[in-house]
Formats: sequence, C-alpha cells, structure tokens
Amino acid sequence: MMKALVMSEPGKVAMTELPKPAIGPEEVLVRIRAAGICINDVRDFKGEGHYSYPRIGGHEFAGEICEMGAAVNKNRFHIGQKVVTYVVDNCKECYYCKHGCENICPDFASTTAYQNPNGISGFGGFGQYVAAKAEDLYICRDEVPYEELAMVEPLACVLNSINKCQVEFGDDVLVIGGGTMGMLHVMLAHMRGANVILSEPMEARRKKALELGANIVIDPIHCDVVKEVKNVTDGLGAKVVFNTTAVPALALQALDCTAINGTMVMFSSLHPNQPVEVNLGLIHSSQKNITGAQNGSVKTFWQAVQLLNKGLFDPKPLIEAVYDYHDFAKAMSCAMRNDTYKVILKITD
Repeated sequence: MMKALVMSEPGKVAMTELPKPAIGPEEVLVRIRAAGICINDVRDFKGEGHYSYPRIGGHEFAGEICEMGAAVNKNRFHIGQKVVTYVVDNCKECYYCKHGCENICPDFASTTAYQNPNGISGFGGFGQYVAAKAEDLYICRDEVPYEELAMVEPLACVLNSINKCQVEFGDDVLVIGGGTMGMLHVMLAHMRGANVILSEPMEARRKKALELGANIVIDPIHCDVVKEVKNVTDGLGAKVVFNTTAVPALALQALDCTAINGTMVMFSSLHPNQPVEVNLGLIHSSQKNITGAQNGSVKTFWQAVQLLNKGLFDPKPLIEAVYDYHDFAKAMSCAMRNDTYKVILKITD
C-alpha cells in the first residue's frame, strides 16, 4: 500500500491509502521524495481545470528507484538511484513524435494524466510511488537534493522556450511576468548572454530579477511598457519576447514590444482563453514571428538534469518553501498566493 493526496473534487484533498502501482517488465517503481506545486495544480484545486476526479496531482517530481522490472537494463539503472521521469506520455508513433515534437503529442491529452473515468487521473507526484517506463528516466547525481530536482520539469519547459528562439549573445530579450517561470526565463536568457528586460508590477520581484540576471526592470503599472522597451532598445524593440502571463491583453502588448523580424513566444496558456485580435497585416509587413512553447522535450529534460547535475544552474532562489506533504493545506495556501515562487512538497513516511 501507499499514501497519496487524492483530490476527490476541487478544493477537497485527503491523504488516502491506495495500492502501490504495479510495474511491467520494462518499468521501474519510483519512490517519490519531492514534488513541486505547479500553477496547473493550483487551477485544479480551484476547479478551473477540465480533468476527471478523483485526481492525484503533481508532475514536477523526483525520487529514487525502489523496484525494477525484469527487462530493465541493469547496467544503467539500479535500486536506490536518484531519477526524474519524462512526464509527457507521448505515443512515440505519430507524426509529431517522429519529428522531434514529442512534447506536443496529441495523444497525451487523452491519457489518464487528464481523464480517467474508471479510476484516478493525474500524474501521481503527490503520492509515495509512481510507475515509470525505464526509457523515460533521467539519472541524477546523489549530491543534488530532491527538492532541487523537483525543479527539473519547469526548467525543462523554459529551456524548450529559450531553445525555440536561439537567443544569442547581445540580444535584447523581454520577459513579461516575474513569477517562477518568468524568472527561469530571466536566468536562462542571462546565461545565453542576452540583455534581459523584465516587465513585472511587483517591486520585490523586480529587485529579485536584478539579482538573478536581469539588466533592466520595468514597472508596467507606472509606465508605458511598449515605449519603455523601445527606449531601452534604441527604438527597435526586443528581438525576443517571452510572455509568461495568462492575461490575454498582455499577449498584444508582448507583440507590440517585439522588434521587426523578432519573435514573440506565448509561453503561458491564457486564462480565460479568450481570442486575441491580431493585426496580421502588420505581421506580414514586419516579419514578426509568433510561436508557442508547450511542455519540455526529451532533450530539454536531459539539459535540465545536466544543468543541475553539474552545478551549472542554481534553482534555490526560486524555491519559496518546502512543506511536508501531510501539510498540503498550508503548502497549497502558500502556492496560491500571487507573490510566491515554487512551493515544494517533501514526500515523507
């Protein structure tokens, strides 16, 4: 048996005894040690998702191998090994999977991660154990704490976003929104040698961004963001703009801040998902690019693990708090505040 935080309906989560997952010959059983609370977990808790209940949230998790199927490569994996898993349950068969876009595999949305009318849906990270395919494992070094390894999934998502734009040394890069994902964009764009600009209304976040690699910060409440971005980029606008907010109106602002021949990335989903009217004639004449960034890829999960394994990236400044998973109510309350960063659950017992 195992314990897991089961959400029977929005806002109602209880520690529940369940059977441990059974594993197949090519799978391992992962004993989860830490799991991050994502904004999507918050939306599930608020009832803003469209997924079936009961549900076990948590897709940002790390743990150790505690059981191995008979066909798992014993030369590569062993009991007690620290791992994270690729959480996009891609089919590996479709056009997108075959063309290196496994992170947007259309079959993923129909898996039990989202809908399971005959049982429990979800990714399972808010519980003691998950079954994982050995081919989806990434090996982590023993010296990297589980709480930091729980940041691999969000880091991989942002790496996918950054990689899509080929940010280069000296590029002007604008990040709109200074939450966890926005700050990860700031930190990674800084590592790429960009001139990083952050637009964020909270003063504390603007100050933190300067500490984490931003060169310029903008208060969108007290200035015209588009004019200010043009002012600090010699009238050009930003070569790359990452919109990490869910506000539809800011998508247009992001596009207005984008330089001719530049790229605007819709990193965040929109809530509410309202249509945004875009001047396509301007897109034609300016050669501006609009793209999205969804999930992490197999490659960016590997890159995220390497950044942590080799001490090249420090996620600790973005870990707001660590709670025992028995204190889920307190942890979720912290994660629901609009001024916090990543909240991590420590899976004990």
